[in-house]
Amino acid sequence: MNFRFARSLAASIAMVAATAVVAQEQSTNRVAAKTDWSVFVENDPKECWGVTRPKETVNTRDGRVVAVRRGDILLFVFYRPGAGVTNGQVTFTGGYPFAGGSTVNMNIDGTEFELFTEGEWAWPASPQDDAKIITAMKRGASAVLTARSSRGTQTKDTFSLLGFTAAIEDAEKRCSG
Repeated sequence: MNFRFARSLAASIAMVAATAVVAQEQSTNRVAAKTDWSVFVENDPKECWGVTRPKETVNTRDGRVVAVRRGDILLFVFYRPGAGVTNGQVTFTGGYPFAGGSTVNMNIDGTEFELFTEGEWAWPASPQDDAKIITAMKRGASAVLTARSSRGTQTKDTFSLLGFTAAIEDAEKRCSG
């Protein structure tokens, strides 16, 4: 991936992700709930996304479970037709700055994927990887994301995929017209 493109993409994703976090916290744009996933829509510019919080979170340091303060931990797929994101963009925020140069491991029922990090955000390397992950999420029961914070804490967040397919299809439909 071109470095300049990656930086531009990172900035764009961070902006959209921040919008998603604010919208979820305020819950003013939530249009549907699908089991463990919620659907949000923003109209200016048009953005639609499905989002969920983890069912379980484990934080460890030096092999021991530790209590740490984290911000919002969210996994979402968004559609942003004005920016050409019409097939779904997978994004994860762990609620802390990731370790520089680190990646996030995403395990969906035994299938592994790698997400690249920038600040507090992580995403797949390409639209093709997004498509593979979304397909796996539609078939799966849970997604486990393992990452490392800039302070060296290892985090493991387990997300339910119950309602994922319905939420994503709803979000995609709302942004397609």
